[in-house]
Amino acid sequence: MSNENKSIHEFDFSLICEYFASVDRQGPGSPEVTIKALSFIDNLTNESHIADIGCGTGGQTMVLAQHTSGTITAIDLFPLYIDRLNENAGRLNLQNRVKGIVGSMDNLPFWDEELDLIWSEGAIYNIGFERGLNEWRKHLKTGGYIAVTEASWFTDERPIEIDEFWKDAYLEIDTIPSKVAQLQKAGYMPVSTFILPENCWTEHFYVKQEAMQKIFWEKYAGNKTAEDLVANQRHEALLYSKYKEYYGYVFYIGKKI
Repeated sequence: MSNENKSIHEFDFSLICEYFASVDRQGPGSPEVTIKALSFIDNLTNESHIADIGCGTGGQTMVLAQHTSGTITAIDLFPLYIDRLNENAGRLNLQNRVKGIVGSMDNLPFWDEELDLIWSEGAIYNIGFERGLNEWRKHLKTGGYIAVTEASWFTDERPIEIDEFWKDAYLEIDTIPSKVAQLQKAGYMPVSTFILPENCWTEHFYVKQEAMQKIFWEKYAGNKTAEDLVANQRHEALLYSKYKEYYGYVFYIGKKI
């Protein structure tokens, strides 16, 4: 496998963390899409408890906090991301309702049926879509919601180049009907499913990385691992431009029954 085709998980975690720490989102998305997904969630109050799992630096967390009145616990594995999230919460005067903590999505610090809403943008793949839906469900109250974005195929067939790239990066990538079936099987009533628009990948994700790529080239000149990481992200952006009609991120929103 060439370096540009390596999965992001094959790179040093500290480099990945540094690379993405300067951007609002560590995956495709936008404030508008977060707000749209939130519009399908009913019955949130100032007593509601929301968990943002795999929150990164908290771009979507701040949007959630600005459009809800409950408390939000944001969890990520990287301490640097949590530090940035808590700094941003303070800067926006949201620190009384938003708390970022370091933790793992496969060992969540919540009681059974404690949460009204579980949110996860661009992160559930780290544990796996089906596993995340099943393991996180116990923390939701009956009637509570889960809202996650997941890489999905738009077609049953696609060119071999993009098929091999994604199957290497994330073996659980599947079609939208298959993902909805997994949501139902895990004990949720499907509420809404919609495809994230192209600008979530371009202007809100790949374009935002360009400044960091220049910094990395200069800071880590001669460091092959860092250079490969930048090349990998640039290659991924080119693949999206070439094959975007075949795949993308999809918001899946379900209600625990």
